[in-house]
Amino acid sequence: MFESKPDIQGRAEIETLVNTFYERVRADDLLGFIFDKVARTNWETHLPKMYAFWETVLFRSGGYTGNPLAAHAKLVPRTAMGREQFDRWLMLFRSTVDDLFAGENAGHIKNCAADMANVIYARINQVADPRFDPANLTAEQRERYARYKTSAGT
Repeated sequence: MFESKPDIQGRAEIETLVNTFYERVRADDLLGFIFDKVARTNWETHLPKMYAFWETVLFRSGGYTGNPLAAHAKLVPRTAMGREQFDRWLMLFRSTVDDLFAGENAGHIKNCAADMANVIYARINQVADPRFDPANLTAEQRERYARYKTSAGT
C-alpha cells in the first residue's frame, strides 16, 4: 500500500528534519569532523538555533537571530570549505527532506537551502555566486545586471 509523506507544517516537522539531517552530517566522512572537531559544535545550543533558523526561513516565525555567513567564514582558515563540502551538505539536506517529507513546503525549504549554500559558499570563498550564469540571461537582463553592477560599485 502506498503511504504518502507529510509536508512540513510547523516546528515539530522542522525539529525532525534538523535532528535527522545533523545525525547524517555528523556521520558523514566529509562533513562530520568539521562540525565535531573543527567548529566543535555545541549541539545543545546549535540544534535549537537551527530549529529557529529553518522555522524563520519557512514560516517567518522562528525568531532566529544570527549571522550564518560569519559563522561559516570563521572556519575557512581552519578547514576546507569549498564546493565539495557545500555540495555534500546540500545533497544530505535534500535527501533528508525527501526521505521525510513531500509537498510545497518541502520543496520550498530545499530551494532555500540551495540558495543559502550557494550564497555562503560564494561569499566565504570570494567567488562569483554559482547561481549566476550569464548564458541564461536575456539581453535585457544582461543590460539590467550591468547597470546594477555599475551602480553597486562592483
